[in-house]
Order: sequence, then structure tokens, then C-alpha cells
Amino acid sequence: MNINETQNVKITNADPSALGLFGLAMVTLVASSQKLGWTEGLSFAIPWAIFLGGFAQLFACIEDSKRHNLFGTTAFGAYGLFWIAVAASWLTKLGFFGEAMAANADGKQLGFAFLGYLIFSLFMTIAATETNRVLFSILALIDVLFLALSMNAFGIMPEFSHELGAWTELIISILGFYGSAAAMLNGQFGRVFLPVGKPMGIFKKNI
Repeated sequence: MNINETQNVKITNADPSALGLFGLAMVTLVASSQKLGWTEGLSFAIPWAIFLGGFAQLFACIEDSKRHNLFGTTAFGAYGLFWIAVAASWLTKLGFFGEAMAANADGKQLGFAFLGYLIFSLFMTIAATETNRVLFSILALIDVLFLALSMNAFGIMPEFSHELGAWTELIISILGFYGSAAAMLNGQFGRVFLPVGKPMGIFKKNI
């Protein structure tokens, strides 16, 4: 027997999409309720932004990285960090970091941050054409959301942009719950329990 024989062990990681999309669905549900006037204040929105919007999506990002899923790693990572930054911005606005920080806040800086994320989301939407129709729809709506957030932060049609952002965020939440359920149930049962649609095949070359 060769004692120097090498064995290769392959570790398979579970698809983290269900958890990541659930995190997205939860935080957008809570945030949209505040934007729509169904709830008031930001204090109870902050924990959901940090733990569901942030940590849940960052966990999904790390797990997708282990699976060599470039799209999932980039999307969950970037949007997870976005919600942590948003929570920090809300904390600043509420004076958690002191009155000087709150007084020195310039909302237009958030506008430029939202604009940067709009640019990011646009090319992620193009990439989403090779995932499934549900993810593509979520990314397309995220484009609209960041456009609305940018407009509102810069004072462009504030009432319209606020209303547009609020309802768009709610629809993102609904699609996020559906996508999470599809990822969970389809993977659990090994068949299409909830359809998500095939990739569009617009940009990817067939080799």
C-alpha cells in the first residue's frame, strides 16, 4: 500500500440564494413601509437593514464565492454593504454618532452614492439576463429604485421620486420573497416547484 497516496475531497456548498433573497425581501419590505407612510421613524428599520439587508446578503456573498458564482458574489456583496451603509447613514441622521455628525450631514452625498449604485445596478442588470427572469426583474426594478432615490436626494421632483421609490421597493420585496421561495423549494424538491424563467441568452456567446 502506498502511504503517500493523495485523496481529493470535494466539499459542496448549498446554494445561498434563498437566504440572500430573503434578506433583500425583508429589508425592502420594512423600508418601503416607512416610505409609504404605513410606519413611522427609522429606529426599527435599522436592525433589519444591518442584519437582513447587510449580514444575510454578505453571508450569501461569501458562500457564492466558494461556489465560484461571480454574479451572486458581486450582487449579494455589493447590496449587503449598501444596506449597512444606509443603516449607518440613518444612525448619523438620528444623532447616534453625535450632534456634530448629524449637523454636518449633506443629503446630496447620499445622492451621489445612489447614483454610483445606479451605474453598478445597470451593468448587473445586463449580467442578470444570464440568470433567470425573476432575478432580472429584481435588478431592473433596483435600477428604477436607485434612479428614484438619486432624484429625491438631489431634490428633483421630490414627491414623485419618493412615491416611485416607495412602491418600487415594495415590488422588489414581493419578488424577493418569490425568488427566495423558488430557490428554497426548487432546491429542496429537486424539481421546478416555482418557475423562475430561463436565461434570456441575449449577450452570452454560444461556444
